[in-house]
Amino acid sequence: MKRRKKIYLYMTSVLLFVYIGLIMLLYFSEYTDSSATIRTFGDAFWYSLVTLTTVGYGDLTPVTPLGHGVGVVFLFLSAGMMMTLFGAVISFITSEGFPFLMLGFQRKKNWYYFADYGAEANTLAGNIYKEDPDAVIIYGEKRDEQMEFPDYPCLFISASPARIVACKKGVGSRCKVFLMKENDIGVNSRAIDLHKLPVEVYARTTNGQDHLSGNINFFHSYDCCARQYWRSRPLLSQENTIVLIGFGNYGRCILERAILTNIISVNQHVAYHIFGYSKEFLAMHSHLQEIFSLGEESEKMDSLIFHDEFWENYHILLEMADRIIICPDDEPEGWNIFWRLHKYYKLSGQIHLHSNRKAPGVSYFGTNEDIYTPNQIMRTSLNQAAITINEIFRKSVSYPTLSWDELDDFHRESKITAADHILMKIRILLKDETITDFNADTVERAYQKYCETRIEESVQDMYRRLDHLRWLRFYTFYNWTYGPARNDAARQHPMLCSYAELTAEQKKERDAAWELLGSISVEL
Repeated sequence: MKRRKKIYLYMTSVLLFVYIGLIMLLYFSEYTDSSATIRTFGDAFWYSLVTLTTVGYGDLTPVTPLGHGVGVVFLFLSAGMMMTLFGAVISFITSEGFPFLMLGFQRKKNWYYFADYGAEANTLAGNIYKEDPDAVIIYGEKRDEQMEFPDYPCLFISASPARIVACKKGVGSRCKVFLMKENDIGVNSRAIDLHKLPVEVYARTTNGQDHLSGNINFFHSYDCCARQYWRSRPLLSQENTIVLIGFGNYGRCILERAILTNIISVNQHVAYHIFGYSKEFLAMHSHLQEIFSLGEESEKMDSLIFHDEFWENYHILLEMADRIIICPDDEPEGWNIFWRLHKYYKLSGQIHLHSNRKAPGVSYFGTNEDIYTPNQIMRTSLNQAAITINEIFRKSVSYPTLSWDELDDFHRESKITAADHILMKIRILLKDETITDFNADTVERAYQKYCETRIEESVQDMYRRLDHLRWLRFYTFYNWTYGPARNDAARQHPMLCSYAELTAEQKKERDAAWELLGSISVEL
């Protein structure tokens, strides 16, 4: 690079020397002629500028043979100069120079940098632009000529995040960087040293971790899909049999969220029939048999029944199921299952299909438009209830506690699961299963109902049992076991036992989850 700069400097010096020499030659050849109009060095310089720029005012003209010769040289140089300038302008517009110039005028706006362009990135960028009027969308690659241009303003610049950050010069908010390919942060060259830059990084992953360190955040499209699914289609009280076809990334996350949040009654006995490879899942969650009936349906607790055989063999099960969730990772396979079910089976329950394609008459979920939103990916409000729960807890105790950003993944997930169950608590208290979202007014009404009904000892006991069951499921799912004293390293807790075995004081602790409704309604 230094050698190239030296060459450019040398060539510039030579050209400048030649140009000055020609002007002097023109001046000395003209100023002695009585009929000459070019009589000073300034006149010669002015003539050269007018000629080189092809303006040609005609106010000054050489009259001597040598002057004519110099004029001819300037004429030839003017043609070359104009071609060079034209080429430079075209090159500037079609290269990175023009986009960087445009960025320079928008430093005060909010920059969103996407390492690559794809369907997911396009959807998220479009949703960001709809929500943020000051958004500047930047793709870190050159635009393919065959690529359809997005429906929103954006820039395609083959540049690293470091160059983009340098262009922003610390003005305005931090640039947000998105790595939209799965586990991209480990292989994408543009992810190198991102932790050192003043940016916020959101990387798509499948490893289940929510936060790495510093400015690196992960998001999981499968988990986002599962949370969105159960939030928009919560478990109903009359549903006892749920069939899940496809146990890849989507199926696993949907089942995990069902285990953690689908608690609506102390007497429920929902049977989940899962078709797909399950050995790895069962090996990882080795204590599920303590809170679920594994392998057979039970009238006393929820059941998890994993089937290695083809789902096509279970005609009676499919026909009597209250809900069938079709969610293989391969979308065309899901549509194939959907059409075959409708064609060959007599169905009485709902069928929900994971699909990014929309079709009339089909109950689908998990489209890109639903999943790749600022709310889902950057967790701007999705986890707000969980963050609020943590802040309320911090204010309620006298000893030091950790802020949301300081929590590890396990304790974050604990708060998230508690927050996700708030919707279930509201539906239970208000006895309204049409509620699929909540606001301050809804939470306040639910809390008032809680205060009115908890006066009855049997009702308060039911509330405590319900939340203990939710809490028990969470800790057991993460392989915690009973221990005489809490030991995080050994994953042991003294309350990991049946509700009947809890002390009166321990039972009373379960009121806190319901009491939070009052504080949350104020915070919201």
